[in-house]
Amino acid sequence: MKKSSAALTLLGGISAEEFFATYWQKKPLLIRQAIPDFKPLFSPEELFEMASRDDVESRLICFFKQHWEMKNGPIDQIPLKEKKDWTLLVQGVNLHQEKADELLRQFRFAPDARLDDLMISYAREGGGVGPHFDSYDVFLLQAHGQRRWQISAQKDLSLIEGMPLKILRNFKCEQEFILEPGDMLYLPPHYAHDGVALGECMTYSIGFRSPSYQELGEGFLQFMTDTIQLPGRYADPELEVSKHPAEISNAMSEKIIAELMKIRLDKEDMAIFIGEYLTEPKASVFFESPEKLLTPKKFTQTAIKSGVRLALKTQMLYQAKHIFINGESFNVDRDDKKTLSILANQRSLTPEEVAKASDDVLEAFCIWYEDGWLELTSK
Repeated sequence: MKKSSAALTLLGGISAEEFFATYWQKKPLLIRQAIPDFKPLFSPEELFEMASRDDVESRLICFFKQHWEMKNGPIDQIPLKEKKDWTLLVQGVNLHQEKADELLRQFRFAPDARLDDLMISYAREGGGVGPHFDSYDVFLLQAHGQRRWQISAQKDLSLIEGMPLKILRNFKCEQEFILEPGDMLYLPPHYAHDGVALGECMTYSIGFRSPSYQELGEGFLQFMTDTIQLPGRYADPELEVSKHPAEISNAMSEKIIAELMKIRLDKEDMAIFIGEYLTEPKASVFFESPEKLLTPKKFTQTAIKSGVRLALKTQMLYQAKHIFINGESFNVDRDDKKTLSILANQRSLTPEEVAKASDDVLEAFCIWYEDGWLELTSK
């Protein structure tokens, strides 16, 4: 399939296939004017207002007298603009602002299951978060002002102990770039880097999701607690007098182990877990129902006239016969799968596409609308 021209522009004139083959998780890529004449989507004041909200993740990082300090949001008070060496980080801006979501979606040459969020970093002269590394891929898009990036492929990723941030102990710069608005730097996971603001500066970070296998394993075992069925209760009618009361007998252990061994790991269960896990909203995400709900009949009539779209905070994926949305899963037939996969891929449906939906899908749409997962498209 031919990639869009937007992807080619973002990647400096190379195809998405070449980017994945040559750079993705392999080496950095500096792209001058990835988005020519780029202008910041938000003013500093708008960013400060977002950081003051309790439904938006934010952090304020200051470096004063060789000492790092970090405060988690809501951030009610921003340091004086004249003060140097501070950075405001606002996470998941795409969950709250449509302009940010539109920018993030330009990176959909990677699948939604890997695309995470758009973070905005606002800094004054000298501001940054220190030399560090990320455990995931990241695109660093310069939105306003200049930032000097120093990067290194060093293998020594040891950290300074006792810091509120993960600061590298022995950072050694190998390459240095100064990014102007519209310039972008891609860095693979575990690539050491340090960005310092040269005057007032805003950088947009497009991050990718990379859960640890430990996290996935723990999540799957928790998921399995709802599906395990082991009938019966331990019994031992053949019990004999114990000579050592504190000893667990081999007979007891073997009987319990035999029952536990009946638990089987099923690929179908694993597939459902993966879909639900990858669409589960973050703990800080809350959905808001419409102020005035429509009856199911009125909703359907309106949806067929206007179309529908997923809410900014909604994550929707699919695999085989399963549809996943915001941590829930549905087993659907072929026709419903066609409609729902279009919604997942386009994140919206036209009036004509809604009109083709089955009654079951329209009923689901109405429930999702009431839950704040789905919105009616405005005319």
